[in-house]
Amino acid sequence: MFLRTEPYLHQKDRWPQQGRVILAQYDTDSIVVYQAYRPAIGNFAAQQGYFGGEFKLSRMTWIKPNFLWMMYRSGWGAKQGQEVILAIRLYRAAFDSILAQAVYSSFQSGLYESQESWQQAVQTSDVRLQWDPDHHPAGNKLERRAIQLGLRGEAIRKYAQEWIIDIEDISGFVAEQRQHVVSGNYEALLTPAESPYPVQDLETANRLQVPQIFPTSC
Repeated sequence: MFLRTEPYLHQKDRWPQQGRVILAQYDTDSIVVYQAYRPAIGNFAAQQGYFGGEFKLSRMTWIKPNFLWMMYRSGWGAKQGQEVILAIRLYRAAFDSILAQAVYSSFQSGLYESQESWQQAVQTSDVRLQWDPDHHPAGNKLERRAIQLGLRGEAIRKYAQEWIIDIEDISGFVAEQRQHVVSGNYEALLTPAESPYPVQDLETANRLQVPQIFPTSC
């Protein structure tokens, strides 16, 4: 598994406890995002290293850089149609481009002059943005907000075929860790090592409403 892991309890107290945070595993050139699919799509992607087969470029697809947010959404891989958990390593330049294009899924009065200007931005962008409550491994809602990004059009085509470095099926790892969550044995729980992602572009940071963070590595 290319993911670097760390005990959950070693990480949780150093993560920001509230506010909007892009928690992710990244290095100088790449960042990991997660998706969950039914086997026909997930197995193809893991085996071929890109999205094809039954994957539909005509439908919006959502990526999540925060592992625990993906676990909440997929029920730790136990929800029907989300059994195959994929860790997808993207070029950081591609992820930064995704962030730069992102438009909120709902109107934000402090960012857009009017409903009309927001709707125009939605129509001209291939990337949607949502901030949702992050969650404890057991599913409890937290004060911290997690990001998810929806891709369509040219963005989804580039994502599926150009921006991916590699794809790994981590369903076995997820199943092992799910047992620790079910038993409440958080001392044994491992999660991918994650840190706040550095959004270096000031305009993007302001639009995402996150602090401008400069490079480290995770």
